[in-house]
Amino acid sequence: MDAAQQETTARARELQRSWYGEPLGALFRRLIDDLGLNQARLAGVLGLSAPMLSQLMSGQRAKIGNPAVVQRVQALQELAGQVADGSVSAVEATARMDEIKKSQGGSVLTGTNQSTGTSGAPTVRRVVREIQSLLRSVAAAGDIIDAADSLAPTHPELAEFLRVYGAGRTADAVTHFESHQS
Repeated sequence: MDAAQQETTARARELQRSWYGEPLGALFRRLIDDLGLNQARLAGVLGLSAPMLSQLMSGQRAKIGNPAVVQRVQALQELAGQVADGSVSAVEATARMDEIKKSQGGSVLTGTNQSTGTSGAPTVRRVVREIQSLLRSVAAAGDIIDAADSLAPTHPELAEFLRVYGAGRTADAVTHFESHQS
């Protein structure tokens, strides 16, 4: 790989970090390990071609263009957490992955998502990830920070919202979300 390709790949991974919280290669490898998948099965569950998954993992491509695929990634992240904490068995996880694969996306905010978990209610993390995904689909993190800086003098709460959800880490956004509920 020449210097220009390395720079392009590094930039793509940095964009992925700002949009998805981490480079997609790391995120997808963790899902593969946590859920006992291979790359072909992960691509199938997400609704991506194997070459597209490979390009996203390697940083040859920066963004997942289909919002439904982003939501499937988020659903798999949630499922991996449930498998890790023992609340979902491997057998249940396989069935859930089939449901995720069939899901058309939809919004947890409007209640049209087909895979909200066993309780039927979206988790705080899923709601937060959807807000993040929506903000990050309309602007890059740097642009969101610029907008927040412009708003800060007159609308500090809105500026904070943009920073936390548009460019911050998911854990910080979950904390913010929970602190504003009640």
